[in-house]
Amino acid sequence: MQSKKRGLSLDEKREKILQIFYDSQDFFLLKELEKLGPKKGVISQSVKDVVQSLVDDDLVSKDKIGTSVYFWSLPSCAGNQLRNVYCNLESDLQSSKKRYAELVDRCDGLKKGREESDDREEALADLKAIELKHSELKEEMGQYADNDPAAFEAMKTAIEVAHAAANRWTDNIFTLRQWCSNNFPEAKEQLENMYKEMGITDDFDYLEPLSVVPLSSVDHQILESNP
Repeated sequence: MQSKKRGLSLDEKREKILQIFYDSQDFFLLKELEKLGPKKGVISQSVKDVVQSLVDDDLVSKDKIGTSVYFWSLPSCAGNQLRNVYCNLESDLQSSKKRYAELVDRCDGLKKGREESDDREEALADLKAIELKHSELKEEMGQYADNDPAAFEAMKTAIEVAHAAANRWTDNIFTLRQWCSNNFPEAKEQLENMYKEMGITDDFDYLEPLSVVPLSSVDHQILESNP
């Protein structure tokens, strides 16, 4: 049994379409290329995508003349494109070689003074011990963060702001209740029920001023509990 014929790959399709341009060295409309494509083994439905890929790679040129878009490509255009690609790759290669040489020199420079020795091993051990101690001290400092004077003052300020805001909203609620009573006296009972449902009961009132314990007192208590 004869196997099914394999379809062309994208690169093969691109070569076939380019061959149409090179053989004729003429200008084509897309619909003309879609008719010529099947003769080269490229189905008409894929011609548009293949041509666009060639345009994207600067292997095929296109231009609009009037209301029509024409495509063309000459062997010399492809040669120029390949030469440009080669020049760019050659430039990238030279830059990479230069960068590699710089990194090698830098690596060699960093190795100086870091040769393996007893003094170096001892210094590295001391460094590791210092880093470990630093980590322990940093962790211990974190345990006293709550007693930091700056943090305490920031918390005190935040409490004062929140307290003032709460009383400001309380004042707004009282004002709103008074306004409703003045404008809707016939709905007094319904309003009272609504207030209760929202948690505004008879004991609803302004918050009392807060007394914040001075930080010095807190420190004194800590010292007394940890003689």
